[in-house]
Amino acid sequence: MIIDAHQHFWKLSRGDYDWLTPSLEMLYRDFMPRDLETILRQQSVDGTILIQAAPSIAETEFLLDIADKTPFVLGVVGWVDFTSPTAAMDIASLAVNPKLVGLRPMIQDIDDIDWMLRDDLTSTFEAMINHGLVFDALVLPKHLSRLNTLLLRHPRLKVVIDHAAKPDIANGDFERWAIEMSTLAEIDGVHCKLSGLLTEAGNEWSESDLTPFVEHLFKVFGADRLIWGSDWPVLTLAGSYAQWLAIATSYTKDEANRKAIFGANAARFYGVD
Repeated sequence: MIIDAHQHFWKLSRGDYDWLTPSLEMLYRDFMPRDLETILRQQSVDGTILIQAAPSIAETEFLLDIADKTPFVLGVVGWVDFTSPTAAMDIASLAVNPKLVGLRPMIQDIDDIDWMLRDDLTSTFEAMINHGLVFDALVLPKHLSRLNTLLLRHPRLKVVIDHAAKPDIANGDFERWAIEMSTLAEIDGVHCKLSGLLTEAGNEWSESDLTPFVEHLFKVFGADRLIWGSDWPVLTLAGSYAQWLAIATSYTKDEANRKAIFGANAARFYGVD
């Protein structure tokens, strides 16, 4: 079973995608299940984890409704306002739907680099732990030391690092990122998504540009804590679905590792069938 553990849908008329502007020409249209279904079938992908793209509970409810109607969507990583005094209640309300498997604040877009360490977020993280939800960490390399501190505070929090923290592959900025990721990988249970790397490699990327970064992820996380995702349709800014799946697969020579990274790890970590 192959699971794409990171894909998006959006409908522009909903109006809460602040980052999605006409300048992103390829992405500035609706992307819904019918747009992905044929691609999944062609690539023999069995299911997906649908990830939030707007900072609103309304969008999370929109995605959960899609999941309830779309057999290939196995789970949803949604959003709540972590700073709201009602955050714990909001989480409890959303978690009634078993398709909710995680939450993702859009940390990469928050000006305060220490935001995730705010004292008033403690009850929100504890609510996530109590409901068994995964924290999808949408972070950049500059956030990695803060994420390490957060995980020391909340050792029971299930965390996956989205897009390997978006390393600056285009400029070959490897060393600092590699050190920080190695430190995080020493914490039991922390997972990392093998996703989003093509878009970080620049317009003139080659597979060799990716290799040191991917090989480092394999070295420090191992095949049992890496989870493949497409980041479709954002992926289309840099390459095709088939292209990224083939590249990612080429790094896994062992069949057991391939099964883990491309399905079993996601099923286990997100708790989906």
